[in-house]
Amino acid sequence: MSAVEGEMKVLLVEDEPHLALGLVENLEDEGYRVTHCPDGESGLEALVEQRFDLAVLDVMLPGLDGFALCETARRDGVVTPVLFLTAKGGVDDRIRGLRAGGDDYLAKPFHLDELLLRVSAILRRARREEKELVELQFGGNTVDLQAYRATAWNGQAHEMTHKEAMILKTLALRAGEVVSRDEILDRVWGRDVFPSSRTIDNFILKLRRRFEKEPEEPLHFHSVRGVGYRFTVEPE
Repeated sequence: MSAVEGEMKVLLVEDEPHLALGLVENLEDEGYRVTHCPDGESGLEALVEQRFDLAVLDVMLPGLDGFALCETARRDGVVTPVLFLTAKGGVDDRIRGLRAGGDDYLAKPFHLDELLLRVSAILRRARREEKELVELQFGGNTVDLQAYRATAWNGQAHEMTHKEAMILKTLALRAGEVVSRDEILDRVWGRDVFPSSRTIDNFILKLRRRFEKEPEEPLHFHSVRGVGYRFTVEPE
């Protein structure tokens, strides 16, 4: 298990107590940080309000089922990969799960090793997609996210710090969505060192001064009061 995988956060939504306990213990043994919710409503709230690298959703949940949970989260802009767990293993159910926005599907009863391998595979794909974002272009700006160099719309060259590049990458990977300050803190600073949210605001101000033609009326770095920021590549 790599250090990167060990930092990954998994949401488990499962109403069977014994199964949930076993899954939490085994996922944590693999190095994942696990949040467990026992029903669909609390699972949806957690998935929408917090950042996770993967959601493992039981389909047969009390109240809001796993399919409806995923569909609602997708409509709210959540892009977290989803692995469905269900006692129904028919083709129609697998198709429904994929149409609901799921990324993979595992029928009960399943072998624990297969579950862990599928979790690892989904997270590897997500990390690979993240690594592929090495250059970002927006509003006449070009940013090399690996070399930490940028050329602004006015032709001015900039050297960027690691944290500036990571904040920009975090926002760009979720372009068009609201990214909370907590998510930025978790992604860029990690779980052990937390500066104040004001620190993030100052970083955003620096990015606006470099890349916005009118920093006081930003087209790319938008503030969402009380929540965080939304990055727009091509303003309407």
